[in-house]
Amino acid sequence: MPASAKPLGLLFALIALAVGIFFLGQPRPKPLPPEWKSLEIYQRTITRNEFETLLNTVFTTGSAWHDAITLSEMKATIRVGRSPADGLFHLHFSSPDTPATPSPRPWRSTRELPPPSREKPLNGLKIAIDPGHIGGAWAKMEERWLRFGGGSPVMEGDMTLQVAQLLKPLLEKHGASVSLVRSSNEPVTQLRPSGPGKEAERQFYRTAEIHARARLVNETLKPDLVLCLHFNAEAWGDPTQPTLIDRTHLHLILNGAYTDEELFLPDQRLAMLKKLLSRTHEEEILVGSQLATTFSEITGLPPYQYPADTKNALPVPNQPYLWTRNLLANRLYDCPVIYLEPYVMNSTIDYPRLQAGDYDGIREINGKPQISIFREYANAIAQGLIVQNLKQPTF
Repeated sequence: MPASAKPLGLLFALIALAVGIFFLGQPRPKPLPPEWKSLEIYQRTITRNEFETLLNTVFTTGSAWHDAITLSEMKATIRVGRSPADGLFHLHFSSPDTPATPSPRPWRSTRELPPPSREKPLNGLKIAIDPGHIGGAWAKMEERWLRFGGGSPVMEGDMTLQVAQLLKPLLEKHGASVSLVRSSNEPVTQLRPSGPGKEAERQFYRTAEIHARARLVNETLKPDLVLCLHFNAEAWGDPTQPTLIDRTHLHLILNGAYTDEELFLPDQRLAMLKKLLSRTHEEEILVGSQLATTFSEITGLPPYQYPADTKNALPVPNQPYLWTRNLLANRLYDCPVIYLEPYVMNSTIDYPRLQAGDYDGIREINGKPQISIFREYANAIAQGLIVQNLKQPTF
């Protein structure tokens, strides 16, 4: 070795030793958890003002998000765990004077679809229909089963599947590519309750089942839009002798309204940020408002109002039928989600129509000529999506 190389080698060794001693006395920065790295694609895709406005008006119900997210002029510093010691993620904002980089996403908005035509107004739109609940032999476990007097059992999972099977060909006829997340009264998940008891059952049908559907939607189906079909209900007491009420209503749920308690949980904080940054809310508002308008015109259903003391739902301004809530399905699905809650299963208005089942043409029910409630549901969605797509510019 040349003599001149020895001082340099000694110098590098001393530097390395000093660095090592420094870090022995200092906590090393924690590596970023892998799932938080998924936010890197959103760097400089949103301004601070947009980010803060969406947090305050759409995605949170309180102010505790300030404990986990600190804003400066050009970035948000976000806790990735329950305390700052767990690590931080830095989201850099775009400058108000510089066009933001478009948010990357696996779905297309209605504005990005091929031009619609009168013959195929849903041309190119990929839709996944998610019939809520499971039904069949699982309906009683899900507590989505009721029976009044000698009538047939009303099972929400069976009814949502029936609507989905009617809706799919209507949408395909007008150019959409449609998948059913569930095509039978069997769970999507292969898991089953781990033991007896309500908690094990809830973990099965409320958690494992929705996670399995989310994996199917996000990894295989990859739609532009998910339609979560449900029927609403109000407290009915004994499901074998349910209380019937004299009202019915409609509302549609978009993702948002994360509570302070939910945002304390790192996984929900991350999910909220993905929703916010991928701009799903913009598309949910666009599609949801037209669906609500068309649905209410066809059915005559009035808007549902959450009680004034509700902590986990926010009304969408100037949209009486639209609400934001943080539900597992609309949180886990990567694309925009419209979660529909029309009719009331234990309503004196809707129960007779549900008992009548599906049928062609018109029957007199409640003293009125009416089409099948299931076909009315499917037609209202199809017509709403058609109207929405035909409103889009054709360039």
